[in-house]
Amino acid sequence: MFIMRSLILCGLMFTFAVQAGDRPRDLSEENPFAIETMAENLGVVWAMDALDKETFIFTVRSGKAGLLELNTGKVIWLSGLPEVHAQSQGGLLDVAVPPDYVSGGWIYFTYSKPGLLQAKTTLARAKLKNHSLTTWQDLLVSDSASLRNIHFGSRIAFDGKGHLFFSIGDRGMRSPAQDLSNHMGSILRLKMDGSVPKDNPFVSRRNAMNEIWSYGHRNPQGLYYDPASDRLWEIEHGPRGGDEINLIEKGQNYGWPEVSRGKEYFADIDVGVKYQAGMQEPRKVYIPSIAPSDLLVYSGREFPQWNGDLLTGALKLRHLNHVVLDSDGNPLSENRYLQGLNQRIRSLALDHDGRIFISTDLGTIYRLTNNKRENK
Repeated sequence: MFIMRSLILCGLMFTFAVQAGDRPRDLSEENPFAIETMAENLGVVWAMDALDKETFIFTVRSGKAGLLELNTGKVIWLSGLPEVHAQSQGGLLDVAVPPDYVSGGWIYFTYSKPGLLQAKTTLARAKLKNHSLTTWQDLLVSDSASLRNIHFGSRIAFDGKGHLFFSIGDRGMRSPAQDLSNHMGSILRLKMDGSVPKDNPFVSRRNAMNEIWSYGHRNPQGLYYDPASDRLWEIEHGPRGGDEINLIEKGQNYGWPEVSRGKEYFADIDVGVKYQAGMQEPRKVYIPSIAPSDLLVYSGREFPQWNGDLLTGALKLRHLNHVVLDSDGNPLSENRYLQGLNQRIRSLALDHDGRIFISTDLGTIYRLTNNKRENK
């Protein structure tokens, strides 16, 4: 039995308007969270998801996966994992539990699959039996090989209609994100068994990958399908400035690297242009970069006033980012929480009651609850 450490965070929380450059407003007295440490010293917890009301499954980038018992804090490490390319940004990446999951059903993963001096972002699935992952299947070894160990993506989202989406970065090579003959810089759409839906946008186009749903992405590390609004949201890293929140639409080009709000790392030079006809505009841009990680659309009883809003982690600026949306999916305002924690927030998840779980690169999983809700 582990000891829950519960305290009300007293760190600063800032609110930013959508336009860059507005002065922050100090709302530290309005911090809504109580925080509990659920597990520590796990490694870089890249992803986590709820298996049921009592158990989370999580991945560690180095190649491990485990179960976290929410009532006791006990961590159970799993066997049956494949070899992963755990170099730089690569390794064991996302884990996602389908909305219709029942015990013994398929659980989905992405990882960087080793190859000769390079690796490829790969979608896989397996079944959990006792404390082992069995019947491991690589559903798609993507065409994304690169000698650079960066920009693997990679998140999974389910639409509840028999499809899944997953994201792949440009692998640090930029121009392939505009080339439909490979998977780099794309969001892919597959059936749950890994086959290609006939209504994917490029199925009938020559020299195009049938799996591609959208393209022109740099490094999408957050992806979430919101069933309430039937919207697919994505967040991606810009270069130096220019992180983007995008509303993903079928067959659309999101511009990278021809269009960007970011600058080169080596000089104060724009990457591409800021606008171009025929390419989709982001719903929100972060300048300077926050270095976003996971993304979700909030739904639940714990913070009912946030239902329908976006939450994302920030790696560089080390906070939980909250974007308030209107009914059309346009950003109205932005809040920044947990800056006093001073940790890179890597992954987000919700339990069945809407309590928020975050993981950090220090290997800690925290649970956030509403310190102002009565009759919890």
